[in-house]
Amino acid sequence: MKHPIVYILTVFALITFFSGAAIADTFEGRSKCSSCHKSQAKSWKDTAHAKAMESLKPGTRKEAKVKAKLDPEKDYTQDKDCVGCHVDGFGKKGGYVIDAPKKPLAAVGCESCHGPGRVYRGDHRKAGQIFESKGTTMQRKVVADKGQDFHFEEACSACHLNYEGSPWKGAKPPYTPFTPAVDAKYTFDFDKMVKDVKAMHEHYKLDGSFAGEPKFKYHDEFQASAKTPEKDAKKGKGKE
Repeated sequence: MKHPIVYILTVFALITFFSGAAIADTFEGRSKCSSCHKSQAKSWKDTAHAKAMESLKPGTRKEAKVKAKLDPEKDYTQDKDCVGCHVDGFGKKGGYVIDAPKKPLAAVGCESCHGPGRVYRGDHRKAGQIFESKGTTMQRKVVADKGQDFHFEEACSACHLNYEGSPWKGAKPPYTPFTPAVDAKYTFDFDKMVKDVKAMHEHYKLDGSFAGEPKFKYHDEFQASAKTPEKDAKKGKGKE
């Protein structure tokens, strides 16, 4: 039998681990992100992802819905099989809830791609402050270990490639009715779509608060042609 102290420490460690895992899946809503990333947030508002919930309302996208064998007059904002791909964090701790909807989580926002922010946001903000005051960078691994997603291809595939016969190995019910078989425009190519600012958002210069891996594979390409964010024009600083 284990020594009582060892047993207690083991139980405590397990509780801490599982509690941390639960907290790591906590969503905050895009208003927290946009408080610093103002230009990205402004650009995002004009994208298809920003209007994701609108497309579930009765009378919207009629032709597309009929083509996919859906009722164009039905209110799909209450349909649990549909909502998950049109909001942030549905079915996850702190995420969107149909019976108690929160506007900052309605639509496909920052956390759908970059991960639930409650745990890593403090370090993310701190990195910007330290870089601004001392010029010191933070390793991306610090925030990656706390849930910030620097790749997010799987997050996109979970909705855009989640249909029967999909080449994506993670496909499972409920499937999306908008498939390449319905219309070729639903063929999803991550490497192409992630560069579409009408779907995502415009890319803006980041101040370089972070260094090291993991780094998004198109980070350098995007930064090479990125615009200067509004806050940079006023204060000379931006946040990564």
